[in-house]
Amino acid sequence: MTIKIFIDQGHNPSYYHNSGAIGNNLFEQDITYQVGIYLANLLKNNPQFEARVSRVTPTIVLGTSNITSLQERVQMANQWPADYFISIHCNANPNPNINGTEVYIYKYYSEANWLAEQVMDGITETVGTKNNGIRVNSALYVLRKTQMPAILVELGYLTNVADAEKLGSNPYGFAYGIYLGILRYFGFAK
Repeated sequence: MTIKIFIDQGHNPSYYHNSGAIGNNLFEQDITYQVGIYLANLLKNNPQFEARVSRVTPTIVLGTSNITSLQERVQMANQWPADYFISIHCNANPNPNINGTEVYIYKYYSEANWLAEQVMDGITETVGTKNNGIRVNSALYVLRKTQMPAILVELGYLTNVADAEKLGSNPYGFAYGIYLGILRYFGFAK
């Protein structure tokens, strides 16, 4: 039996509703799209997994508003149905010194929590971002409404020069870090 993982590349292209953060001449939706494609390809090349993405091309616009964009992503995962949901994002902060990776979950001591810990370790080991921890945010729509364990990964801060350099130059590294975390979660790698 294959493990079905739905990868949500956060946000829509620029100039549409639900577009993402901007920093250091990088656009969140471009980074999340590329990381998601790399991650899907890594998973698809492993016979233990099936993977689908929310945005199969970088120009796809999901939904007609912020809320319907989120609803459409969740609906795709629930209807498949996926076994796990991974939403990929980049962060921003008015303070350019704030940096690092965070992973959000619906609640602690859950399957999502254990997956989040492995994904966090995979990313920070692979690309060298700071581990800002696993955080609960039960208000996030994609964590509340998915019918499977779900995590939301904030890869790094576009507004921090060092993080932006990593995000812009090494999207594959972030994807590989998530993939490594998934493999470790399932006991397929050490």
